[in-house]
Amino acid sequence: QVQLVESGGGLVQAGGSLRLSCAASGGIFSNYAMGWFRQAPGKEREFVAAIGWGGGTRYYADSVKGRFTISRDNAKNTVYMQMNSLKPEDTAVYFCAAGALVIRSARLRGDYWGQGTQVTVSS
Repeated sequence: QVQLVESGGGLVQAGGSLRLSCAASGGIFSNYAMGWFRQAPGKEREFVAAIGWGGGTRYYADSVKGRFTISRDNAKNTVYMQMNSLKPEDTAVYFCAAGALVIRSARLRGDYWGQGTQVTVSS
């Protein structure tokens, strides 16, 4: 069983940056692809970014391409997401997930989930 704990959320002005972290425990971190999803109030959870176990494959939602960067440090059992040029529409609870890449759809199948961290972008 993999446990995931997110951190790094907060309140930021539009155009600002945040760096989310997700620390994993309870499993072999390097066995899993990792990713981030988000859920805004009144909306369904949506895919944001994913990274393969070795870090060589990365997928992004069109809405964040060029602004967000996902990375991982297998020695620290941690995945990161650097978020730049933030917009009010990026406001959501961000969830970390561990699972497998779905190549056909360039997404992540999340098998394990964190509790989420709030990101609020003010205009």
